[in-house]
Amino acid sequence: MSDPVVIVVGNEKGGAGKSTLAIHVATALLHAGKRVAIIDLDLRQRSMSKFFANRAGWMHGNDQVLPMPVEPDMGDGKALARAGEDEQLARFEAAFAEAREQADVILIDTPGGDTLLSRTAHGLADQIVTPMNDSFVDFDLLGTVDPVTLDLLKPSIYSESVWEARKHRAITRGRGASIDWIVVTNRLAVAEARNRRRLEERMQKLAGRVGFRMGPGLRDRVIYRELFPFGLTVADLSSTVRPVSVSLAHVAARQELRNLMQALGLETGALDAPLDAAA
Repeated sequence: MSDPVVIVVGNEKGGAGKSTLAIHVATALLHAGKRVAIIDLDLRQRSMSKFFANRAGWMHGNDQVLPMPVEPDMGDGKALARAGEDEQLARFEAAFAEAREQADVILIDTPGGDTLLSRTAHGLADQIVTPMNDSFVDFDLLGTVDPVTLDLLKPSIYSESVWEARKHRAITRGRGASIDWIVVTNRLAVAEARNRRRLEERMQKLAGRVGFRMGPGLRDRVIYRELFPFGLTVADLSSTVRPVSVSLAHVAARQELRNLMQALGLETGALDAPLDAAA
């Protein structure tokens, strides 16, 4: 079996929608027929783990069968968060080794901060997906701008950490190995923001300087949140799986997820099938 593709969803800020993006990519991959392993390194929140626990509960209560990922056991997250770095790293390495044996894709959700586990995961990535909110508040995750001219001054610490991960990968796997870094503007407001054009201009400049590419993210839609308690996403909706009434907004969200998967170079699977809104 060939080595699995390792996708790391990461940045060093909370509230950018990392877990939301991770669970949507995971479910879309599952419906595309991929064997997916998930590792949730946000030890305190464990949002991705909770999502798939909700999914198992919803399936049991509704006599439904949906694809599920493999999740290697790292133990109690809160206890592990209090443990030393050596123990955390040992647990992660064991989980990653188990995932490699069982999956086509390993999807790792990282916490909003600089931790040893997050840095280690970034160094293992084939692809890093960095969501950011649609504002200059989050732009400093990637780079520093002049407060007067808004000209780019320098890359951020996180950009430098991705650079370090790329160097580590080149050293350990050879110069031909590379990490595909894609930044997606997540939680977009439905209405056009006044500063969006300026933000995109500076992101384009920074992309060329530090080596990421830009892709479409997920808008700030209620439907992404309303399906979470069921452990479902718009990728799961079908004629038999409809825990809520399907509207045109769900159809648009499904296309939005399809666009994201295409930008990441991943299979779109069930997202290619039309989804009929309720009359």
